[in-house]
Amino acid sequence: MGKSTGKGKRLPRGVYEQELVRLQTELVKLQEWVRVEGARVAVVFEGRDAAGKGGTIKRVTEHLNPRVARIVALPAPTDRERTQWYFQRYVEHLPAAGEIVLFDRSWYNRAGVERVMGFCTDDEYRRFLRQCPVFERLLVEDGLLLRKYWFSVSAEEQQRRLRARLDDPMRRWKLSPMDLESVTRWEDYSRAKDEMFQHTDISEAPWYVVESEDKRRARINMIAHLLSTIPYREVELPSLRLPSRPAPQGYERPPRDTHVPVHDRSAELTA
Repeated sequence: MGKSTGKGKRLPRGVYEQELVRLQTELVKLQEWVRVEGARVAVVFEGRDAAGKGGTIKRVTEHLNPRVARIVALPAPTDRERTQWYFQRYVEHLPAAGEIVLFDRSWYNRAGVERVMGFCTDDEYRRFLRQCPVFERLLVEDGLLLRKYWFSVSAEEQQRRLRARLDDPMRRWKLSPMDLESVTRWEDYSRAKDEMFQHTDISEAPWYVVESEDKRRARINMIAHLLSTIPYREVELPSLRLPSRPAPQGYERPPRDTHVPVHDRSAELTA
């Protein structure tokens, strides 16, 4: 972990927006290929708090069909789920044919926050490190396209972003006491990440590191990489034509005063 090795200054907004539109157009093509071919794609997003995972996921899904591409961000496990095999509650969220699933954090919670914060035992942690590569190999062997991204950010940039959230009423909800405690446990999380990589960076499902000091570069780089790793093609869509509106057949709309309209707040803005 440590400082980002991203090159150059912040990507100019114009360059960023132009390339983002191009990549999002390709993501729509990928989506249609996944739907038609019955492919199964699972993308894992992991990394430090405030490393840019959520913003990247938002850009990935912005123009996709939510019936095809969905986000999985699970809450803390229930009492019942705590008694299950650890991977069990994640299995039910894996994609079926024709689906893309984006995991906003995943089963790697056990190797990160659960390990650092003491939410799992040493035995549970060691069992995870043994079972995780086996679990992922089984998924890949079964035909799942699994991609794992780690968003890397420096301690200084993380603290700047957390402070900005703390002062922003629109983003204050993104912070929890545990997020703030991650600042004081930086080295603990670094050691946990290093050990996690040592055991789970396997050839069948390698980790890809996204340098996220500049969020714009991180989004562009992650999406471009994802597209480059999947052999999708543009699917020919059926030709559609907007039909002509039929002639009126005597329908009369009920008077407007029979319904309750919403208040016209917009009119007040231009008065």
